[in-house]
Amino acid sequence: MTARQSSPPGPAVSTGSRPASREADLVDLVDDRGGSIGTATVLDAHEVPGMLHRAFSVFLRDPAGRVLIQQRAAVKTRFPLRWGNTCCGHPAPGEPVTVSAGRRVAEEIGVEAVTLREVGVYVYYAEDPATGRVEREYDHVLLGDLPDGTEMRPDPAEVAELRWVTVPDLLADLDASPAAYAPWLEGVTRRLAAHLDQHPVAAGNSPAPVPSAPERSGGK
Repeated sequence: MTARQSSPPGPAVSTGSRPASREADLVDLVDDRGGSIGTATVLDAHEVPGMLHRAFSVFLRDPAGRVLIQQRAAVKTRFPLRWGNTCCGHPAPGEPVTVSAGRRVAEEIGVEAVTLREVGVYVYYAEDPATGRVEREYDHVLLGDLPDGTEMRPDPAEVAELRWVTVPDLLADLDASPAAYAPWLEGVTRRLAAHLDQHPVAAGNSPAPVPSAPERSGGK
C-alpha cells in the first residue's frame, strides 16, 4: 500500500528501509483503567483478538507549533507505510512511560534528551487488513518540544519519511484522506489538540471532528 498526503505539509525527509523486530519484547497488560495485570510478548499481544496493553504515542513539536509525523517503514508488522505521529512504542513492564518513550525517540528519530510530558490517554482497537495483526492499546499521548535546528537521524528500519505539519492541517487531512494514516492517529491527535486548546503555546489548535479510517477500528 502506498500512503499519500492530500496536501503535503512540508518537505519530506526520505530514508531507506531494513528489517527490524521487537516482537519478543514484553509489554505491560492492563485493565480498562490502565492498571497492570500481567505481561505478554509484543507478538502475542497483537495476535487476534488482541490483549489490552500499555503503549505510548509521542509528538515532537517545533518552536512554530508544528508537530513531526512519520511514515511507518514498509517492514512494519502493523500498518506499514501509514502516516503516524512522531513515534510509538511500548514501555517495558514497570518502567515509567516517559523513560521508555524518551529512549524510543532516540532510537527511532535520533533525537536524545527530550523532555516529554503526558497530555492524555487514548484507548483503542484496530485491525490491520494488510497483515492480519491487531492493536488493542491503552495509549499514553506524550508531547515534547524541540529547539530550532535540532538534527534528526531517523532509523530507516522504522521510518520511511518525516514531515512537519500543523495540528489543524493534520486534522483536516485525516478527514480528507483517512486511509493514508494509522488508525490511532486521529484519536491521539484529538487528545493533543484538546490539550493545546487548554494550554496554547506557539499555535492555536482546536480539535475538530475526524472520522475513523475505513478498516475496523475504534477508541475512546
